[in-house]
Amino acid sequence: MSEPHMAILIKGGRIIDPALKRDEVGDILIENGLIREIAPSISTPEGAAQVIDAAGKVVTPGLIDLHTHVREPGYEYKETVATATASAAAGGFTTICCMPNTNPVNDNQSVTELILEKTESEGLVRVFPIGAITKGQKGKELAEIGELVKAGCVAISDDGLPVMNSQVMRLAMSYAKIFDVPVIDHCEDLNLTNNGVIFEGNVSTRLGLRGIPACSETVMVARDLALAELTEAKVHLAHISTAGSVQLIREAKRRGIRVTAETCPHYFALTDEAVGSFNTNAKMKPPLAGERDREEILSGLKDGTIDLIATDHAPHASDEKEQAMDCAPFGIIGLETALPLSLELLEKNILTLPEVIQKFTSEPARVLGKKTGQLDIGGPADITIIDLDAEWIVDAKNIISMSKNSPFIGRAMKGRATAVIVGGKLIMNQGLRGE
Repeated sequence: MSEPHMAILIKGGRIIDPALKRDEVGDILIENGLIREIAPSISTPEGAAQVIDAAGKVVTPGLIDLHTHVREPGYEYKETVATATASAAAGGFTTICCMPNTNPVNDNQSVTELILEKTESEGLVRVFPIGAITKGQKGKELAEIGELVKAGCVAISDDGLPVMNSQVMRLAMSYAKIFDVPVIDHCEDLNLTNNGVIFEGNVSTRLGLRGIPACSETVMVARDLALAELTEAKVHLAHISTAGSVQLIREAKRRGIRVTAETCPHYFALTDEAVGSFNTNAKMKPPLAGERDREEILSGLKDGTIDLIATDHAPHASDEKEQAMDCAPFGIIGLETALPLSLELLEKNILTLPEVIQKFTSEPARVLGKKTGQLDIGGPADITIIDLDAEWIVDAKNIISMSKNSPFIGRAMKGRATAVIVGGKLIMNQGLRGE
């Protein structure tokens, strides 16, 4: 990431910062990569200040995605640090956290350092690596968690290859507590999944596809909550998709268990009906569930049981997704559609605008234990500017990500990021890269 511009003045936007309880119209002055002043009106400073007219737009802390698959190293034909961060910027994100399922797996200091070096030289936004829980994500022997944290990992996870051995997961939580990083778990009992393809229900029966039962998620949610209570570690449950999981997490929070949870826009915007006639772009893990599950996800977002929204951006090449449903890989892209899909929650009276922003900013920052996701005077100038009225249609030709595997292609959207500033550098403005 190159050096920031000397000064940027954002004028007349509605500034929303949930962490600092700010919601007001005003200006923001950025100098030397830092936020220098926030006030109702700021005069343009002498020198080469760049002025951004934000009248009628919303100015927020830079959005943070806690769950991104960057694919580099090893799967550069799907995505790279360069393309993932460009896609993130287009979606309004200034920070993404990359999962360890690369090749080689990010289970050691060398891979972590490679990702950070690539980010420095080619990245447009910040990339925080997440290290593997076990060596090779094989679920047997713990990775060197202290080494990973020292190298720059902000959390540990075995992601799509969940740790089935409960004793190994208990040890992982205990070590993670020592190094004060969260354990992020993809909650899935692989024995219950049993080579399933989509959610077990009416749609799977109609299509004649092997189903994945809801309990494949809820069983592991219950296991992780029990271990979180035992170890008192910070445990974060990824991409929650079922009603039963929300109910378990809600009760665990009432009992004071140290747990946080995320969901993804596809779990509150779609159901398993989106699979339609074998649409592989709607094949993901956990699978799209039923209407009751979608409604409980919305309830969990509304009452705070689900702390934040993440993308689970999982790019795949077109020829991979064009296979038969049984053979196509799980996963969809999400960095460029997460914000507008989440803004739909305003019209449904599920969340207010500040609450939507909170779930993309201060909440993921809280999970990571970092003082980011806020517009702090003297802090780094990571800022997103949003046009709530922008109307557009998701078109594969205009997707920035290298991969196009989205179930939302052709869907009309309202609202999008129009400018992104990272460390005081204007990365994207009105959909174009900053000079």
